[in-house]
Amino acid sequence: MDWYNLWLYITPPIAGGIIGYYTNDIAIKMLFRPYRAIYIGGRKIPFTPGLIPRNQARLAQNISNAIMDSLLTPEEIQNLARRLLQTERVEAAILWLLRMAIDQVKSDKEQKTAKIVAGILRDLLGESLPKLLRVLARREDFLEAQTNQIFDRILLEFKLSEDQSQRLADWLLKVVLPPDKIRLTIIDFLTDRTIHTIDESFREKSSGTYWVVANLLGLRNTLTRLRTFCLDEKEMTNNRIREWVEDLQVRDRFQRFFQNLSLQNLPISTVRQLRQSTRESVRQYIQTSGGDLLQGLTDSVDWDRISVLLVNRLSSSAVVSSSLEVVSQELALILERYLEKDLELIVSRAIPILSIDQVIIERIKSTPPEDLEAAIEGIVKNELQAIVTLGGILGLVVGLFQTVFLFLNR
Repeated sequence: MDWYNLWLYITPPIAGGIIGYYTNDIAIKMLFRPYRAIYIGGRKIPFTPGLIPRNQARLAQNISNAIMDSLLTPEEIQNLARRLLQTERVEAAILWLLRMAIDQVKSDKEQKTAKIVAGILRDLLGESLPKLLRVLARREDFLEAQTNQIFDRILLEFKLSEDQSQRLADWLLKVVLPPDKIRLTIIDFLTDRTIHTIDESFREKSSGTYWVVANLLGLRNTLTRLRTFCLDEKEMTNNRIREWVEDLQVRDRFQRFFQNLSLQNLPISTVRQLRQSTRESVRQYIQTSGGDLLQGLTDSVDWDRISVLLVNRLSSSAVVSSSLEVVSQELALILERYLEKDLELIVSRAIPILSIDQVIIERIKSTPPEDLEAAIEGIVKNELQAIVTLGGILGLVVGLFQTVFLFLNR
């Protein structure tokens, strides 16, 4: 066999393999290239740009439809949401957010949180609470249980000790009833009219020996001299009153009186009336003046400073830090119960809001053809290479069949 016949037989398989290999390779490349249309003489060359760049918008729509119809169905999104929103993951996320919030509060130099808290406290205690108290005080049973409890446990059982009663008796004699005040009280009491009334009453109502004394001597001169003595002899009168107080043991009498003073010694009916009147007095005061009093107190309070101290104390409190896990767990359980009930409704409302299909379409349309080619080749590199290799193999097989056919014809 000469070289001509040998070349004639081996040329078809080689040519078929080369054509099959590079034809498929060129066809795959032409899916993406050229990336832009090529013009010669104002006319666009056919098959430019490549198939995918030329139909990128339609490709994006088809890919979006395929993903939304087959992959991201509402049921699959619900399953995905359930996996993402497991109780442990939600609890960890909430705990992280709470800790981040506390760290943010600690590092907040402008004290924004403190200003918000100050506004809330100012509105709650200065505006809302007084109005609420006025409304609640109109009820007959307002603070009834609380007032009765305070009355029964504090006022009813209150009793002065020996030292307290002694101090109260000393204060009463030194401040409330000193000798000079007693002297002035006697002077103010013994007016001409009062002396005349006492003298006439003593004359009319006395009998026996007292009637003789009253009608012969009377009390007018005695009381008049007593008033004159108190006016002229101030120091002597004060000394006499002080001596009488000591001789009569007034301090000891006051001390025993205060020490034995207790509401429990009163009749039960009196105690009940006193408790009822106390409750009514408290309710009436709150209804008429309690709101104004509370509002006045809140106006004088520096809420900004208090809120700063409160926020700083809470942000560094060990109790707050230890409670974050409990709070996050409870919130996670609440969210879980809510999602079990309304997850389907939430997903059905969230899908149109998220517009996942439009995101996919816009993303594909905005991707340059060269980046799209690189992405697709990176995903199906082996598969595309297998197509090229398969084309070469098929071309080689077809060439072999042609060689066999030529050999049989010879």
